[in-house]
Amino acid sequence: MSDLRQSGPGGPPSKSFRLDRQSGKLMGVCAGIANYFGIDVMLVRLGFVLATLVGFGSPILIYLAIVLIAD
Repeated sequence: MSDLRQSGPGGPPSKSFRLDRQSGKLMGVCAGIANYFGIDVMLVRLGFVLATLVGFGSPILIYLAIVLIAD
């Protein structure tokens, strides 16, 4: 049986959340979220940018919290 944690983009979703620092641009949060849900990483990045613009910067704090908690 294959290990689902090493699935890449387009593969089956992972069962546990991990930062993906190899595919990530900054800290690997968006790439980790994309791997966990099995969606394209560009959609997650676009969602974070839009949420930051609409949410007055609060998603930046959420992003930093994920970095600190997940790793």
